[in-house]
Amino acid sequence: MPFLGLGIHIIIAIFFAIHAIRTGRQMYWLIILFSFPLLGSLVYFLTEYMPASQMERGIRKVSSKAIRLLDPTRELREAKEAFDLTATIQNRIRLAAALDNAGEYQEAVAQFDACLAGPFANDPELCFGAAKAKLHVNQVQPALNLLLALRQQQENFRAEQVSVLLAKCYAALADNIKARDEFIYATTTFGSAESRAEYAIWAAKSGDLATATRLKEELDKDWKHWNKHSRAIHQPLFDALNEAINIKH
Repeated sequence: MPFLGLGIHIIIAIFFAIHAIRTGRQMYWLIILFSFPLLGSLVYFLTEYMPASQMERGIRKVSSKAIRLLDPTRELREAKEAFDLTATIQNRIRLAAALDNAGEYQEAVAQFDACLAGPFANDPELCFGAAKAKLHVNQVQPALNLLLALRQQQENFRAEQVSVLLAKCYAALADNIKARDEFIYATTTFGSAESRAEYAIWAAKSGDLATATRLKEELDKDWKHWNKHSRAIHQPLFDALNEAINIKH
């Protein structure tokens, strides 16, 4: 049976490899598919084979994280190429977001600021991305202003992520009451592993080890039920949480 399972994985990978060649996909897909037949096939299906317009937000989120694990610089490369080819506002926003995800925060802020000076200044994706990048370079108040305006205009847009970012802004401004309120809202209303981990990290750094430990115990239970792929995605947050708790002990 193990041999049969392995054979199926390879057959699926070959199918997607043929699709990649016929549709003119980048050649690195062949390396990914044959190096990681199961995970590579899943990522290819989600990001290339399935039309992006038909994918739900949750699937897009997972697949984007997966592709960053396998090819961390892909989105930045493609965003730069797209912007060099056509310098539209949409391509500039994409480039700014890719720079931020790649850790090039100052350049990301510069690109976002250029977008905010244009006619799309109220675009929700732009405002969210700009706030995220500004928080990375400690422009806390401008980030907070963008997020508050975004929530007022479109309260359902990325509600959990906006709440977590707001909590981080308040924490950076030493407003721990509002920070805790936002973390509680994010974790009780949505409860993703990301929001619970971020809340636990903040709680540990704030000296609230009881809350941090409780949340860590919940997350550790979830960890036991995750597959290898899910664990890889969440590993950086878990490492940060463990470090925050160990420092306080």
